[in-house]
Amino acid sequence: MTLEITGKNIDVTPAIRERFEFKFNKLEKFQVPFIKKHVVIGQEPNKLFKVEVTTAIPGGQLVASAEHEDLFGAITEVYQKLERQLKKQAHKPTARRASHSEKPELAEEEVDLTEEFEE
Repeated sequence: MTLEITGKNIDVTPAIRERFEFKFNKLEKFQVPFIKKHVVIGQEPNKLFKVEVTTAIPGGQLVASAEHEDLFGAITEVYQKLERQLKKQAHKPTARRASHSEKPELAEEEVDLTEEFEE
C-alpha cells in the first residue's frame, strides 16, 4: 500500500517521506496489513509541527497525532502512539475480561433413610 503524505504550510521532502516509510516498515512486525496510510504534516503559527496519521486496518482504523517543536520528534511521537494502539489491537482477542468459569457442582450423597427411622 502506498503512503500518502500531505503537507500544510510545509514542503514534503524526500527525507520526510523516507522517515515515514522507515517507521511504517517497523510497524510491520505486528503483521497487520495496512489498507490505507495517510499522513498530514503541518506547521502551526506557533512554530510547532503537527503530524496526523490515519491508517485503516482490517477491523478498524488507527488515528494518531502529535505536536512537537522538531518535525522528526513529532514523527517519532506519532510512531510510538501507533505502536501502542497496534499492541492493544493485537492483544485484544486474548485479553481476559470477566471469566465466567463454571461453579463446581455439589456432590450428592446417598443417605439411607431406612436406617434412621427403624430405631
